Amino acid sequence: MKNFLLLFTLVLLMLPEVKGQDSEKKPPNFIIIFADDLGYGDLSCFGHPTIKTPNLDRMANEGQKWTNFYVGASVCTPSRAALLTGRLPVRSGMASDRHRVLFPDSKNGLPPSEITLAEQLKTAGYATACIGKWHLGHKKQYLPTNNGFDYYFGIPYSNDMDRLQGDAYNDYWKRPNDSIKTEHFNVPLLRNTEIIERPANQNTITTRYSDEAVKYIKENKKKPFFIYLAHNLPHIPLFVSDNFKGKSERGLYGDVVQEIDNGVGKILNTLKEEGLADNTIVVFTSDNGPWLPFKLNGGSAGLLKAGKGTTWEGGMREPTIFWAPKRIKPGIITDLGTTMDLFATFSSLAGLKLPDDRILDSVDLTGTLLDQEPSPRNNVLYYRGTELYAARLGDFKAHFITQGAYGEFGERIVHDTPLLYNLNFDPGEQFDVAEKHRDVINDIMEMVDEHRSKLIKGKDMLAERE
Repeated sequence: MKNFLLLFTLVLLMLPEVKGQDSEKKPPNFIIIFADDLGYGDLSCFGHPTIKTPNLDRMANEGQKWTNFYVGASVCTPSRAALLTGRLPVRSGMASDRHRVLFPDSKNGLPPSEITLAEQLKTAGYATACIGKWHLGHKKQYLPTNNGFDYYFGIPYSNDMDRLQGDAYNDYWKRPNDSIKTEHFNVPLLRNTEIIERPANQNTITTRYSDEAVKYIKENKKKPFFIYLAHNLPHIPLFVSDNFKGKSERGLYGDVVQEIDNGVGKILNTLKEEGLADNTIVVFTSDNGPWLPFKLNGGSAGLLKAGKGTTWEGGMREPTIFWAPKRIKPGIITDLGTTMDLFATFSSLAGLKLPDDRILDSVDLTGTLLDQEPSPRNNVLYYRGTELYAARLGDFKAHFITQGAYGEFGERIVHDTPLLYNLNFDPGEQFDVAEKHRDVINDIMEMVDEHRSKLIKGKDMLAERE
């Protein structure tokens, strides 16, 4: 009898360990929350004094805040292509010197030969959902449901497109905010491939996107899932639900950001309530920097220079947070990372091999996320369209070409001697140190030459319009 009791006790003691081992073996869930035109300085945890983002602050406190995290381009379409393929958009043809993004009359979209992160994760049995802005092709063959996503709910391009109101574009935006109406924009809201609302009610779209993500989590909690939640805002035109109108000291733009933050809180709380928080990695970042010509209706790049459309830091360095309690080691990460790295990182965490039939621009950040090991990324390439304008190697960034955007920050200049900035000392890119560091420029040029020697540019998928 004593032996039986002893054996029974040992079995009971072993049960929690077995359960823990099973949990560790279960592939993690992934959620990417992607804002549109949010600036580096637009969150309270990244220094904004009056926009209150308590849920994103919580993410940063419980997870990792990355201060040197970049996107693949400084405008919508190529940036999104870079995130989902793990490749520079110049390789896939989702970058153009003629039309920088896709429009409602564009003929093409993301080439079917590209492997999206959703397609990669589906090979490991993931349920996949795209919620929000797509902007990689609005025709049926280019929509999320033909690019690895089981489910789509969102607007297929930017929320300022399909404008019905007759004023010239620049004149329209001179109107006061209360005369800019959601019905002025005939953008469609799709569920999978069917239009369910047109024009989409943009006053409620941010909260509806977040609620859709919460619903998908609850419906798919028993299997691994990947949610790509890409908000249409704070891209102009700015719209906000009644519950958030007038709540921010920053005005309408702040109201919009605070509504996005509220949705983040809903998602985090749902993960905790469903017992999924410890096994779900949530990433928050933005597709590019702030659209500065829209002044108070645009965001702020904080101490960084310029914004959307440029290859200055304000155009491509984004506020980024990774969160997963008990998985991600909390801290502030000053090492380099990019949205393209999510492809290799999520593949590694899901136990998947990377495709070996193409060049990827993605590195695995798993060691940095889980143990704060140094990031394996030591460089960043800054493309504008199909041209390489700048490159970062370690602390230093060289500008070969500089050009403003939307009438700001100057005309195009090709620099015989590249401008050089130490971004750790001078993130605002104010003090050119090229004369003191010719050796650094040589190192950067060697890295660029190696990159160019292996570069095969894809066919321009953005130029053709109907």
